[in-house]
Amino acid sequence: MTSQRRRLAARRRNKETGSLSKSEPDFVSVGILRRPHGLRGEALVSIDTDFPERLQKGKVLYLGEDQLPVTIRSRRGHNEGILLAFQEFPDKESLQNIRNLPLYARIEDIPKLPAGEYYRHQLIGLEVVEERGDGLGILVQVLDTSANDVYIVQSERGEEILLPATKEVIRGVDLEKKLMTVRLLPGLRPKSD
Repeated sequence: MTSQRRRLAARRRNKETGSLSKSEPDFVSVGILRRPHGLRGEALVSIDTDFPERLQKGKVLYLGEDQLPVTIRSRRGHNEGILLAFQEFPDKESLQNIRNLPLYARIEDIPKLPAGEYYRHQLIGLEVVEERGDGLGILVQVLDTSANDVYIVQSERGEEILLPATKEVIRGVDLEKKLMTVRLLPGLRPKSD
């Protein structure tokens, strides 16, 4: 691989966080810019945050994989999400080429969570072990389901284990040690065991 291709590969970003590194993100996704709405430069935004109330006039967000800074000019509710207008895009025509781009917030701008609650980017990459100490693999993805989140853990052999994010299964999370302790209930154990 040429050095230019290596540099390009190194710039690929984690899709959920928009950052170069999975373990220490600079940005976290807060929404996706969908389509222009009306003539005043508003765009429909699909929300991807538990704190949509923080997306207010004057807030700086970062658009797309290049994290172009954009400042919210106005905000109003809409039945499919919210409508945002940005100072950098004054009218409908200026929004035409930026459909379906992610909107990010800086990691230091997101609110702190109560003890025992975690952002997805904090969980991705944790080593997952059973209570008795047996290693299961690395948490590689969090699926959002209607009942509860599901954690996808990938073993060294490439096998996947699906763990429901419930108190009965998830016994502890230690972000400093990058470790999640779990109890495998019947039916959750990998078939090769």
